[in-house]
Amino acid sequence: MKLGVVRIGLYCLVALALAGALRFTPQLPEPEAKAADVLVEQAGTPTWKLRFDTLGRGESLGSLLRRGGLTDVAATRALQAATSLDQRRIPAGMPVTIKSEAADSTPSEVTLQLAIDRLLHLRRSGDTWQGTEERLPWTTDTIVVGGTIASNLYDAMNTSAKEDLPTGARQQLAWSLADVYEYRVDMSRDLQAGDEFKVVAERSVAPTGAVRIGKVIAATFKLSGSFIDAVRFASESVSGQYFDQNGKSMRAAFLRAPLEFRRISSVFGAREHPILGGWRQHKGTDYAASTGTPVRAIGDGVVVRAGWGNGYGNLLEIRHRNGFVTRYGHLSRYASGIRVGTHVGIGQTVAFVGSTGLATGPHLHFEVIVNGQQRDPRVALKQTGGDPVPDSERAAFQQLRDRLLASIEPPVAGVTKLGLH
Repeated sequence: MKLGVVRIGLYCLVALALAGALRFTPQLPEPEAKAADVLVEQAGTPTWKLRFDTLGRGESLGSLLRRGGLTDVAATRALQAATSLDQRRIPAGMPVTIKSEAADSTPSEVTLQLAIDRLLHLRRSGDTWQGTEERLPWTTDTIVVGGTIASNLYDAMNTSAKEDLPTGARQQLAWSLADVYEYRVDMSRDLQAGDEFKVVAERSVAPTGAVRIGKVIAATFKLSGSFIDAVRFASESVSGQYFDQNGKSMRAAFLRAPLEFRRISSVFGAREHPILGGWRQHKGTDYAASTGTPVRAIGDGVVVRAGWGNGYGNLLEIRHRNGFVTRYGHLSRYASGIRVGTHVGIGQTVAFVGSTGLATGPHLHFEVIVNGQQRDPRVALKQTGGDPVPDSERAAFQQLRDRLLASIEPPVAGVTKLGLH
């Protein structure tokens, strides 16, 4: 490999580029091992050498260190100093920097990028190695992101924040926003072209340039001309973290969707059955998802059926306190402990997506039964919210609500930084 000589400024750019390439999520990429050597000079004289490398698939850390110039003995002693490192759980693609005091000297320092904000430094003094961990500080600010729905929330978030947030951060913000509204809005079915959203959230940026999204502070959705606002408010007497513009908790008796990772394939109503053929009433909703995707109970209840249901395949039915029964079909299997008579809680994983019965591919068939009749889940589960903010906290809530919603009242497109931190 050709060795180049550059100045400190270029080294800094290389280092930042390498660190900035780390994904926003803790999981690291899995590229093949790649390395680059850089000589850093001061006053025109090379003074030390940096080797940037990544751990290859199936490669041991010791092998990487030996490739970087450490002897077998030095590599062993360096790893012995890494007492906080579980070498059985080192992901492929982990960045490693090896430093030598001069171009032709034995390496004296190894830095392992354990996470986007966590470094492990292994330093040599003579024949002795010592390990120290470093936590990189994050800078936190508050941003508002606004967008318009064309097809779905993912695409709208990507379009609005593409220039300001990395892919992982955009995905996390979309999921966080969906979580806030999961009792009011099924993001797979309820959104229509032209609907608008604005969300205020915390953003943290690491020195490496990595970005992660913190808690959502406030949001608003314009759905078919109607607004649903959400404000994060810490009530001392009412459960739930978010409340709508009227002070009602965003939590309710039922979730709007049985899958946390939602991608709908067909809606309630007439459709051509994919196996039986012909048009018949499809009394439910299909959610396309990979086999093994967790299925959650949309409300508290008791399991009244868990077994084979002919065309439904593996079938689960749950009776809820208001008399509703929810039905989940084509399951691959049931969660541990799920049987007739089992009490389940809202959001609890009760089964897993499959393709049993009359199914052309993996998906969840979901129904809501009211008084023995199958009802459109979009109508049956429509709710206006949970318990309201108590009178004793109403003034504090209204003051916070007005301040936060005013910060996003003007039309917002893209990402804007707010002065809340």
